[in-house]
Amino acid sequence: MTMPKILREPVGEGLQAVTLSLQVLEHLAEHPQGGGVTELANMFGTSKSRMHRHLRTLVEHGYIMQPEGSDRYAIGVRLVRLGRLVSENISLVRECGPIMRDLRERLGQTVVVSQMEAKGVRVVATVLGNASIEIGVRHAALLNFHSTAQGKVALAFASPELQKETLRSRLEMFTSHTITSPVVLREVLEQIRAQGWATSPNESLLGVNALAAPIFDVTGSLAGCIALIDSIQFIGDPPSDEQIAEVTTAARKISAALGYVRETPAIGIPSVA
Repeated sequence: MTMPKILREPVGEGLQAVTLSLQVLEHLAEHPQGGGVTELANMFGTSKSRMHRHLRTLVEHGYIMQPEGSDRYAIGVRLVRLGRLVSENISLVRECGPIMRDLRERLGQTVVVSQMEAKGVRVVATVLGNASIEIGVRHAALLNFHSTAQGKVALAFASPELQKETLRSRLEMFTSHTITSPVVLREVLEQIRAQGWATSPNESLLGVNALAAPIFDVTGSLAGCIALIDSIQFIGDPPSDEQIAEVTTAARKISAALGYVRETPAIGIPSVA
């Protein structure tokens, strides 16, 4: 029994086919409602028969799916799995290390990177400052949302559901400067979204301040935050323009390493351009 020969397209047509398939996958990934043959053919300037062939090939390989009884196509489980594998291989901790060390060398303060959880942000990486007196946070510590710069910046870019849940909860007072009013905290979160950074002077511990900025991943979701921590003598209220510029730049660099790209950023969301 002989195997059927593989029909080879000319190089130009082959590249066009690959480009079209990638364009279709990107479009379906960005539009959960999916797309039909006619709609996609018109969108990408090709015939319905050609688009149908591409869609059926992608279905056969599991990259897209066509729900039973529907004339529309959507992302398939194989592409979802591939995305997860890529995401797992791009580690926040691995990508942030060199940038954290560079930031410490530039400014001298302790640098911390945290990831968001349901009840706060968890410290996943620290680089201690170069001063003789160390001020920092313990690795794996869980920092609350309302009294830390990392927590506030994470909450500012979190889902509306998490924001509502936090604002409805009891906001514990740690010092006389801690924000305990949901109304005030809501206003602060709006300001953080507009400016792209947050501070917490004397809010968790008297004499200590932090300056934090958000980190985004390839999907545009919050991946974590990076922060400087030191005494309020060295991170003032407000911080210096240099400190703000350095921290937000570091956040943009880590976001870029995680695949985040936004050509026309919303107010307060760092661009990687």
